[in-house]
Amino acid sequence: MPRQTLRIIDANCNRIGEGLRFLEDIARFILNDAQLSHELKTTRHSLIDSLSNFGAESLSARDPTGDIGQNIKSIGQHHDLASLVTANAKRVEEALRVTEELAKLPDISPTLSAKQFEQARFTVYLLERELLAKLLRQAKVKGITGLYVIIDTQIISHENILDVARKTIRGGAKALQLRDKLANKRTLFNIARDFAGLCHESNCLFIMNDYLDIAIAAHADGLHVGQDDLPLEIVRRELPIDKIVGVSARTLAEAQKAEAEGADYIAVGSIFPSPTKREAEVVGLERLKQVKQAISIPVVAIGGINKENICQVVTLDVSAIAVISAVFSETNIEKATHQLVRQLEKESHK
Repeated sequence: MPRQTLRIIDANCNRIGEGLRFLEDIARFILNDAQLSHELKTTRHSLIDSLSNFGAESLSARDPTGDIGQNIKSIGQHHDLASLVTANAKRVEEALRVTEELAKLPDISPTLSAKQFEQARFTVYLLERELLAKLLRQAKVKGITGLYVIIDTQIISHENILDVARKTIRGGAKALQLRDKLANKRTLFNIARDFAGLCHESNCLFIMNDYLDIAIAAHADGLHVGQDDLPLEIVRRELPIDKIVGVSARTLAEAQKAEAEGADYIAVGSIFPSPTKREAEVVGLERLKQVKQAISIPVVAIGGINKENICQVVTLDVSAIAVISAVFSETNIEKATHQLVRQLEKESHK
């Protein structure tokens, strides 16, 4: 086999190994994602094992001092992890394509399978998307913390809704969810668009309830769905990869299923009898505890939580606490929000 061909194989073997190892470390150490880390590691080992069939031949052909490529500067700068992930994934994909084409040559095809490298390239395409999606959503997922306020238009009129949102944000809410079962889509889109602008200016998460199309059109940070809404598989497929998805769950099985299907957080409830959803099943603190222990994504407690019972929920170390009437049944919304936030913080530090 020509020495020059061996040099190409050796160089691309290094690119594949180095690039995949970088992606694997991001999955392992940054995202703490065991499944994704395992898939990347398995892919890397399989490819390196195949390329190692050339053994000493490729090493003998290696010529780092005479390689003109070391004097060619890289094009482009990478300022964040997402761009580094993209750059390394593209490096691996290009190296796989080069190796795939070389494997079609008569003197190489008995040793390397072009089909294996073609399949690996498509595997890396999918792994790149999944890794990048989780990385881009990571900051938003971390925003599921503290007080999560649900603004329901059946309680707050459209005329006052933006002012109410401002007051809850000033009071310390970390996330706002807009819920509206009655308005027409045009009206709701306009409200959602204003919410998105306000929340983004205030570093507060904006989650749209139920409506996938409005979440996308209004540039919400995410979407929240219930068990009777669009299937999570469809939501995840249609929603931009940097948007988060929350799912309501009443049972442990529903929570585990949602996590397995790609939910970013689970809302468990109703924890106590709810004045805004009197028909809601009360699952209680024990169910909340079970879900919290069984899943690895953030858990939001919801339903009937107020200043009298919030301390019982905080002791279970949930990521966030969602409220409606605890804020909006009070005359001073900003003050009520602030008091709940202070109470939550105080209980969390005990």
